[in-house]
Amino acid sequence: MVGSQSLFQEVEFVQLYDAVFSALKLEGVTIKINNRKILSGIAEVIGAQDKLIDFTVALDKLDKIGEEKVKDEMRSKEISEAGMEKLQPLFGLKGDFGSQIGSLKSILNTSEIGLKGIEELEFINTAISNLKLKTANLQLDVTLARGLNYYTGAIFEVSAPEGVKMGSIGGGGRYDDLTGIFGLKNMSGVGISFGLDRIYLVLEELNLFPETITESTKVLFINFGETEAMACLKAVTKLREADVKAELYPDAAKMKKQMNHANRRDIPYVVLVGEEELKSEVFTLKNMASGEQQKLNFDALLEVLK
Repeated sequence: MVGSQSLFQEVEFVQLYDAVFSALKLEGVTIKINNRKILSGIAEVIGAQDKLIDFTVALDKLDKIGEEKVKDEMRSKEISEAGMEKLQPLFGLKGDFGSQIGSLKSILNTSEIGLKGIEELEFINTAISNLKLKTANLQLDVTLARGLNYYTGAIFEVSAPEGVKMGSIGGGGRYDDLTGIFGLKNMSGVGISFGLDRIYLVLEELNLFPETITESTKVLFINFGETEAMACLKAVTKLREADVKAELYPDAAKMKKQMNHANRRDIPYVVLVGEEELKSEVFTLKNMASGEQQKLNFDALLEVLK
């Protein structure tokens, strides 16, 4: 097993996720966890050690395409029917962390590496149970693989609260000796990431932006595409230099979505820069309260916003 001192790194990262999302008041996120050794153990038990990647890529799709299609994909990768029969208990694996671990012990009782993975997950779960999480939930997900070749132990993925349709908003895991490819051998490594754009959209959907942030932006530039956005960014930069708090919407979403975003955040003005404005070198400024629009050059725009 990875030393307990090293496993405390994984425990700290679970706590870090919980602390960050608690600070954002994003309650109910789920921190999913698995272990590379468990996946290797399952592949060993079903006689598919040489098809570990094929096996896990298929298994990772279980919640998206269902059991039968996962089995069809495994068959296409020449994983035997006998192997899939041994795999059957995994398809119905349910319950809390402890009960799933109990089921895994039964499935992996002949795999030394699989049992090591279970031991590591038990350590993390026990530590987290003693330390308590504020708002997040720790959940075992044996289908979780992510970039499997990358990981050597724990694998994390964070999902948004139930009811919010969004992909993962964070992820990571243990990748011991990854630095070896750069010549630095025997270096322990654990890392996690935050999906900032996705977290932003989740906070927006749930109206969780703090008032101190929503009140600060004076003008939002609507994003019509790459060319228009570049012109907008130049104006945003100049406005910020003049102490006007300005933003550009992060992508070229539908106009209604961008306008709704401004309304939800109580941004008083939006600026539209389309093909006509680019040609005329003007900005269309809209007052979100009155609906009034006017075309202005940059100096006049700055004067109004100041």
